[in-house]
Amino acid sequence: MTMSSTHTRIERRGFLGLMAGAGLLAMMPFSAHAQNVEAARAHIQRAVDEVYRVINAGEPAERMFARFEDILSRYADVDVMARSALGPAARQTPPAEFAAYRQAFQGYIGRKYGRRFREFIGSRVEVTGARPLKSFVAVTSVAHLRGRAPMEVEWHVSDRSGQIRFFNIIIEGVNLLSSERAEIAALLARQRGSVAGLAAELRQAG
Repeated sequence: MTMSSTHTRIERRGFLGLMAGAGLLAMMPFSAHAQNVEAARAHIQRAVDEVYRVINAGEPAERMFARFEDILSRYADVDVMARSALGPAARQTPPAEFAAYRQAFQGYIGRKYGRRFREFIGSRVEVTGARPLKSFVAVTSVAHLRGRAPMEVEWHVSDRSGQIRFFNIIIEGVNLLSSERAEIAALLARQRGSVAGLAAELRQAG
């Protein structure tokens, strides 16, 4: 599937996600004990509940985006998401410069997907199950969107950071990480490889 068709499919379905880095976590251990699978499911349920409370609160857009960013910081592994989106450049970036980029990335994701979440006022996501998959837990859910057919959404969850966090979302088989990685790569190229320049652009984007 081409990147353009991936974007078309995501936009057509009108759903968004908070995304992140499956590739970086491919070898990360996650205990497959039943209690950890249930903990992953409960983690996603809490995240979904918070998202939809924000959506239906009727707050101004900027306040809503700030709350989405807060949810992201508490439920997602933003560090892994940011590193995966940045790609090989992440390994070559000085720690202070990467930290500034990571913060800018978090705000960018919160605003970008916050705008799309506003389209789903009155809709809901039902968490339907969870299962261990090698190095992580896949939590399945169904998005019930107003006036649209239900959509399957899968969340990938790991405890690699020491706390349970989701690091990727799959929507109807489409890995949202791929589109984000491509967009960040394009922005980085426009900045001629400058991560500091990328961070500055991300603060204005989304």
